[in-house]
Amino acid sequence: MSSDYNRREFLGLGAIAAAGLIVGCGTKNDGIKRKMEAVKFLDQAVDGKELKAGLIGCGGRGTGAAVDFLRAGKNLKIVALGDVFKDRIDDCRRKLKESQNAEVADEKCFVGFDAFEKVIDSGVDIIILATPPHFRPEHFAAAVNAKKHVFMEKPVAVDPVGARSVIATSKKAEALGLVVGTGTQRRHQRDYVATWKEIYEGAIGEVVGANVYWNQSQLWYRTPQKGMSEMEAMIRDWVNWTWLSGDHIVEQHVHNLDVAAWFTEKYPTRAVGFGSRQRRVTGDQYDNFSIDFEYDNGMHVHSMCRQINGCENNVSEIIMGTNGYSNCRNEIFNSKGEVIWKYKYPTNEKGEEETDKMISPYVQEHIDMVTAIRNNKPYVEAEATAKSTLCAIMGRMSAYTGKAVTWEEVMNSDLKLGPKEYKLGNVDIPKIVPVPGTV
Repeated sequence: MSSDYNRREFLGLGAIAAAGLIVGCGTKNDGIKRKMEAVKFLDQAVDGKELKAGLIGCGGRGTGAAVDFLRAGKNLKIVALGDVFKDRIDDCRRKLKESQNAEVADEKCFVGFDAFEKVIDSGVDIIILATPPHFRPEHFAAAVNAKKHVFMEKPVAVDPVGARSVIATSKKAEALGLVVGTGTQRRHQRDYVATWKEIYEGAIGEVVGANVYWNQSQLWYRTPQKGMSEMEAMIRDWVNWTWLSGDHIVEQHVHNLDVAAWFTEKYPTRAVGFGSRQRRVTGDQYDNFSIDFEYDNGMHVHSMCRQINGCENNVSEIIMGTNGYSNCRNEIFNSKGEVIWKYKYPTNEKGEEETDKMISPYVQEHIDMVTAIRNNKPYVEAEATAKSTLCAIMGRMSAYTGKAVTWEEVMNSDLKLGPKEYKLGNVDIPKIVPVPGTV
């Protein structure tokens, strides 16, 4: 990176700059257009000494992240596993063996709420954090205190206290020279990155607004089984409990809100939103949200997310500028609606585009992380992801209360979700669905 590349710019561009995908820059705030040259993504991480990783959280996404890590390059191993439940570990071990012929020794498999500490102390170089998001701030802090590189899934927190903790730990990781990747894979997706570059260089003029959506059918859920404690039932059904997931505006829609933050280079100053619970069958969450985010320059971004069967689905982003607009992924239009730029996907012998031939962004984020470790490059995505998480939390807080919520209020909020003690018994927290306008 060039010498005038400051910390704000580094955090704003995130993994793209850190992984060496953009070289050279000026200062946009000084009126100097950045001179950027996009270089090719690596299809595999640079080779180097063996890197050993430990996985904390062995459910579906954790197992998927472990497989993606192993696919990222050579001399990469998963050598330790930790989860509250042994059956999760057993299932993860089986899938790692079947998919990657990777085996984890019995003595490196740890069960219980303290399993994260044992994984961190097991002689690994990298910690992969994929538990329910509630636990992320504590686990991240422990990993960085032990001077481990980290990959952690999004979102990175479920409440303001947790998000601020992640920001503080992120700064510590930077100071220690550690590499931290997060699961905001759109920042590692080749068509998104190419589109971002065009927009950053002025393809649609000044950015004036955006719409972001994650509308889909009902997500999975688990009903309590006979013999389960309340804590076990909640953790196994974690995507439906706000204290564990943050609600789906935080757990899932954070991807789209992160794209808005990335493409606009701004975080909102105020949010006014609403939502409701129509057909959800477990947990205490809403199944739909609509949020108006306002920014310091008068710009607005509309956020919409829903998880209800039988409705119109839409997972996308649109960014508007003074001279045109874009879907953020692969096309840019002028103000007349005419395509003025289109991403070029790999083609087959017939010249037909094959979008499935791109390296998966879920693997690419591990390629970029491992490459940064082996090249000793600055690479810490956690603060940017924590701020995108705070955007989602701000929207949720507004919808739950029916009141406007400001960025300043969120940054100073003492809201901390969840019980004071983790044990497989009853969970001492409120279990009511929020009713806006009552507080």
